[in-house]
Amino acid sequence: MFIHLGGEKIIRASELVAIFDLSIEKSSKISKQFVTYASKEKRVEVIGDEESKSLVVTQSKVYYSPISSMTLKKRAHQLLTN
Repeated sequence: MFIHLGGEKIIRASELVAIFDLSIEKSSKISKQFVTYASKEKRVEVIGDEESKSLVVTQSKVYYSPISSMTLKKRAHQLLTN
């Protein structure tokens, strides 16, 4: 199964690790360090030109998605419970 993250980006549901609201970057020092490290490793991708609303962590990359974390969680939950 696949999850649409916005724009033209689709990932395998099995690769999904976590979905966070983008505000976690501001409120969590550890999260900011994690994203900074991923960026240095060239494992961060911004999807589309719209304002990012969520942070999606997969086994290989971190994505900034223009779709809200609640919408993405609903999509993932529907796929993983079927």
